[in-house]
Amino acid sequence: MDIDKVPKSVGKTLEIKGWVWRKRESKDIIFLVIRDSSDVVQCTITDRHKDFKKAKKLTIESSVIIKGRVAKDKRAPTGYEIKISKLEPVHIAERFPITKDKSTEFLLDTRHLWLRSRYLTAAMKVRHTVIGAIHKFFRDRGYYEFDPPIFQPIQCEGGATLFEVKYFDDVTYLTQSWQLYAEAAVFALEKVYDVAPTFRAERSKTTRHLAEFWMAEMEAAWMDLKEVTEVAKDEVRFIIKEVLKHNKKELSLLGQDIKKLERIARKPFPTITYTKALEILEKKEKLRIPWGKDLRTLEEDKLMKHFDTPVVVTHYPKEIMAFYKPRDPKKPKTALCFDMLAPEGYGELVGGSQRDTDIDELIKSLKKMGESPKGYEWYLDLRRFGSVTHSGYGLGVERLVAWLCKLESIKDSIPFPRTMMRFRP
Repeated sequence: MDIDKVPKSVGKTLEIKGWVWRKRESKDIIFLVIRDSSDVVQCTITDRHKDFKKAKKLTIESSVIIKGRVAKDKRAPTGYEIKISKLEPVHIAERFPITKDKSTEFLLDTRHLWLRSRYLTAAMKVRHTVIGAIHKFFRDRGYYEFDPPIFQPIQCEGGATLFEVKYFDDVTYLTQSWQLYAEAAVFALEKVYDVAPTFRAERSKTTRHLAEFWMAEMEAAWMDLKEVTEVAKDEVRFIIKEVLKHNKKELSLLGQDIKKLERIARKPFPTITYTKALEILEKKEKLRIPWGKDLRTLEEDKLMKHFDTPVVVTHYPKEIMAFYKPRDPKKPKTALCFDMLAPEGYGELVGGSQRDTDIDELIKSLKKMGESPKGYEWYLDLRRFGSVTHSGYGLGVERLVAWLCKLESIKDSIPFPRTMMRFRP
């Protein structure tokens, strides 16, 4: 039986399988806290029992099968305990290397073992719900899952962050985004989405950046900027509701304020322009940012002090945007694009835009970046044969998980983090 079912079995005898999470013993009694993937439970055995000697040999992370009667006990970690009638050690573990006082780097070195911690187990369960919610959200809205190539010959988000890969006798790159290929798909399937790994060779050591992360992306034909921002808001609200539905226990364990998330899930997310964001920063934070300068982490964090929900910021300066983001015909200095920022210093959750359908503008932007339009001929073809208004965005799965779980570092929102300084274990 899964351990989380124990509270419903008071007075009954049951069998559990798990690992020793904590052990405390005296001369005549041993307290074992056993964990499985669902929860923990205290088990006790006295020196009058024939399996007492077996219990004495157990070490932290030893695997066991335990049979016993369930009773209430307010002193136990979960308020219940199992009085052992039979104990069967499956494997006696060697001395477990992770103790209470270990550095962050040591825990990353032993990530394969630290995954067993209740902290990371809880975060991974929330991540599981988030990924499932993304699939449900888009499939329920009639989107098709569309998988892009991981090897891509051109850049999408800036050549400086490309990971180069030897490809037989040639060279290619790990994907920065599925976007360009998704744009090809919308002329066939109209509405597509994907959840896939993404790679950025950013030389950043912050708690917000990973070299390998997962992005949930969508692309839709016949959709403009206003509509795509509303889809992004709906998606994030839906994910929050799903996490609240399935993971309240994990959120509590991680120290998240559940009532706060419930309020956020009910409230509308505001939309402001980049220009309005600068006005807020100047008026409320005494920060004068020159128009045309991108918002750094510092400015984003100060801006979000004045909001208690995610906020969509639109119409960033065209000159600092990616080549595929079009000018707004009404405000040519700005692009038809948006970011969604999370409160509490968790940064950008979503980035997206309407897509430029003007071939001449795309070619001009590519040349300005130092890119040869020849490598993008297939992409430009999408503007030559029945082009329509279309839009899309990417949601950073790890950023969202980190915010929902109130994690100190984005590294704990993914099983095995890959950063500028780490690609092991």
